[in-house]
Amino acid sequence: MSLRLETVTPDNVSAACALRVEPWQEKFVAPVAESLAEAYTQPAAAWPRLVYDDDRLVAFLMGCFDPDAPFDFFRCGIWRLNVAAGHQRGGYGRFAVEQFCAEARRRGQNRITVLWVPDPDGPERFYLGLGFTPTGQTFHGETVAERFLD
Repeated sequence: MSLRLETVTPDNVSAACALRVEPWQEKFVAPVAESLAEAYTQPAAAWPRLVYDDDRLVAFLMGCFDPDAPFDFFRCGIWRLNVAAGHQRGGYGRFAVEQFCAEARRRGQNRITVLWVPDPDGPERFYLGLGFTPTGQTFHGETVAERFLD
């Protein structure tokens, strides 16, 4: 396994937009094309990246770095994580989160956040396993969680 993050470019944007999660996960995360449209409207804050395993596109991550965001949980956090159908449990999500943490550290941040839809089939267990802790806040019905970086 040779994992790496890549920026979204004209050469890979079509493949990025074609990435699909498992059908039962669609209610938990927006399609990549919608995320890229949001990133386009917020270029100073959005940090979209693709995860490749060798030459295979296996995941999409979009984080944000916006020190002026009105809500503290949108100042440095993961907005989206889409692992391609058939590629869950391969370490790709963990890799993406750890790469986001490395970028946050590089930018001098010591706390990252994530929001998730509370549901038994949702990503809560995944994020808790990566060291995120719910803050007790919710935003539009989603759980707000944080992880402090060492």
